[in-house]
Amino acid sequence: MEIDQIKQAGLKVTAPRVAILTILENCGKRHLSAEDVYKELLNRGEEIGLATVYRVLTQFEGAGLVCRRHFETGQSVFELNSGEHHDHLVCIKCGKVVEFCDPVIEERQARIASEHGFRIEDHSLVLYGVCAGCETRKPASV
Repeated sequence: MEIDQIKQAGLKVTAPRVAILTILENCGKRHLSAEDVYKELLNRGEEIGLATVYRVLTQFEGAGLVCRRHFETGQSVFELNSGEHHDHLVCIKCGKVVEFCDPVIEERQARIASEHGFRIEDHSLVLYGVCAGCETRKPASV
């Protein structure tokens, strides 16, 4: 429940926080920009400003409720923090994001770090390419 999550994160329960967390949990899209959240709030008839959306998302990030991702689209997106590591595939044409986890890749990264005397604290792997949907679309006629 959203209220319990907000309280457990050490934040005061407010209507904007509940509304934004509800959207992140239920909108059906895993990676949302602040503008996506704001548009969804407008669609639901909520009167919460874009500045408030940014502020709440930043508070959620600081409290560990969400993770901010910086893909090459130039726009930050937010996803709920599931506590489980995963990597991303990003389509450079439509922006589609696919999450994946591969134990072989994870093991190889750990081995490389160890060989170089590093202890991994955190890491992010993002692969950029063209999704199957964009690959098969025909370019518009001129």
